[in-house]
Amino acid sequence: MGLRFTDLCVDAADIHALGGWWAEVLGYAQEVTDDGDVILRPPSGAGPNILFLAVPDEKVVKNRLHVDLTPDDQQAEVDRLLALGARRVDIGQGEQSWVVLADPEGNEFCVLAAQS
Repeated sequence: MGLRFTDLCVDAADIHALGGWWAEVLGYAQEVTDDGDVILRPPSGAGPNILFLAVPDEKVVKNRLHVDLTPDDQQAEVDRLLALGARRVDIGQGEQSWVVLADPEGNEFCVLAAQS
């Protein structure tokens, strides 16, 4: 098939701050594109880039698409993300094996339990 998933686009009020936050979280390299957008590239070159696009409006409702992260140690990773500025959010998930957090602009993401 002649199709590849190359970029996940994220609308942001402050593309540099949010891009920098996610670069720290994921260990991705952060660059500014020729258009002035912020792009994060995975260190191995495998997988999609994350492209941050400036928008004037604020996030209002729960994301329809979100990122799942699978760490080696869930609690240690949740603690690290909270220290970086993430916050816990309740989207009605109840008691689950994953933890729902939001980035500094309110975009929800999940930290899954470590896989064996």
